[in-house]
Amino acid sequence: LALDELPRLVDAAAEAGLATLVEVRDLGELDRALAVNATVIGVNNRNLETLVIDPATAPGLIPCIPASCVAVAESGMRTAADVSPVAAAGADAILVGSAISAAADPAAEVRSLTATPRRSSPRDAAAARACRS
Repeated sequence: LALDELPRLVDAAAEAGLATLVEVRDLGELDRALAVNATVIGVNNRNLETLVIDPATAPGLIPCIPASCVAVAESGMRTAADVSPVAAAGADAILVGSAISAAADPAAEVRSLTATPRRSSPRDAAAARACRS
């Protein structure tokens, strides 16, 4: 998106009574999302130019998201082992696609993915500030 498009789109969604998930891949994009008061922020592990998934992206960036926002880990969430690092980093949710739709038993797949223990404490302001120093 062009720099001026994100605020306009977030405002239009709010006026229509819709919540927005603003997707980011790096600290600069996270800062843009926070500047438009995004409250649901998705960290995409997939590089949209190369389509390569880097499983370290979300665990590295999620601690930088303020606890007042919902942090969503996106792309590459296929197994409980994929979910574990983002849960430990403080993800509030995961976005799952093909792992569920391609599963022989989708309900069992959902149970497996959601059985991963979550971080016992929320992301904190000090950790989020440390990302910017």
